Amino acid sequence: MAALAAALAAFPASAATIPVSAGGGKSLQMFLDLARPGDVLRLSAGGHRGPVTVSVPVTIEGEPGAEILGDGHGSVVTVTAPGATLRGLTVRGSGTDITTLDSGVFLDRTAKGARVEDNAVIGNLYGVYIYGADDALVKNNRIEGMREGRSAEAGNGVHLWNAPGAKIIGNDISQGRDGIFTNASRHNVFSDNRFTDLRFAIHYMYTNDSEISGNVSTGNSVGYAIMYSDRLTITDNISDGDRDHGLLLNTAKGSRISGNTVLGRMQPLSRWLMAGRRGDSHGVPMDSGAMVQDASGMRLGPDKCVFIYNANRNEFKDNWFENCAIGIHFTAGSEGNRMSGNAFINNRNQVKYVGTRYLDWSVDGRGNYWSDNPAFDLDGDGIADAPYRPNDLVDRVLWTAPQAKILTNSPAVQVIRWAQNQFPALLPGGVVDSHPLMAPPRPPASSRTQTQ
Repeated sequence: MAALAAALAAFPASAATIPVSAGGGKSLQMFLDLARPGDVLRLSAGGHRGPVTVSVPVTIEGEPGAEILGDGHGSVVTVTAPGATLRGLTVRGSGTDITTLDSGVFLDRTAKGARVEDNAVIGNLYGVYIYGADDALVKNNRIEGMREGRSAEAGNGVHLWNAPGAKIIGNDISQGRDGIFTNASRHNVFSDNRFTDLRFAIHYMYTNDSEISGNVSTGNSVGYAIMYSDRLTITDNISDGDRDHGLLLNTAKGSRISGNTVLGRMQPLSRWLMAGRRGDSHGVPMDSGAMVQDASGMRLGPDKCVFIYNANRNEFKDNWFENCAIGIHFTAGSEGNRMSGNAFINNRNQVKYVGTRYLDWSVDGRGNYWSDNPAFDLDGDGIADAPYRPNDLVDRVLWTAPQAKILTNSPAVQVIRWAQNQFPALLPGGVVDSHPLMAPPRPPASSRTQTQ
């Protein structure tokens, strides 16, 4: 230790760049303990023993092949210093105890403004845990969780708790439980991240006044799960082939949801069965009756492009919902939501709304596009000449008594549907688009899954 102190003392009092060799006989923690604010510790290629604690605002950056390796207990790197930076490292080897928040990188509440960028955080319980570190930045990392065990028992790629101003940008996150989980926070930005092989890509709980933009979720159970969170901006995201829901809003209000794309995929029925039908841990029902199968043994997915549960006063504008069992499902008293400019393409049921209120899904004379609407536009203004109703009385009967589907082609049912077309007053309350569009307002953003 004395020799190391003497070596560091040889550097000027101002910030210095200090080379740290792997396997050089001096531990990384010894260098950290003697570093000065602003120093740069440059780690050579090879393994550097952890766990370590960064208590001084320094930068730890790795040469290609530099790794910080935990011993299988606790967190690999714990940061307590404000403004510290980790860059260009591979971090692996955390413990597996969820109760102690074992992480690849743990940003404690004193680590305000800490930066974690351009790292590979591999095989840890939690990838990066932001525990109250305001204005932290997690950017351009590859984060892979543990592959063993059940995903519900794993940690999250990035877990954020009460960290106002924190930003999570441009990361590639896979494996584990949720890609990004946030709880009890505000003024956060989650942008341009990519998610695969997860339960939820992004999971919001009690997080307000924040932004979710430009993310791509592919093949997860749920794309974007927004729960008990208000005044969010959710724009230009993609859900491509997520199994249960592309977008789920549960008790969320006052948000703007625009420019998003939810694309279903034809999936092998065996994959869907292996995934299992789970009830959501927050009490939101997962509809086990929405399976759609074709003659080749393929399933139309996801179950719902959008599921809205007790979510009020939100604006849905210029979104694209395609190839789902249900385009959008409203339930549990969701009221005051504004819908316009959305495209509903080739969904088995475009809308499921079990209620008696009349909901007009148009705003200022502009409605939505419905691929199954056989409409005319005689005046050429781009608006169909007649309102569109996605559901009728027969639909409501089938929702409440699914066994009645064997009668859908019977003469009696056809007479009922004919009568409702001739006499609209017979229709029950529900969704009506009084100004449906003749063409979708924009193409889907599917190309971003290849370009990002």
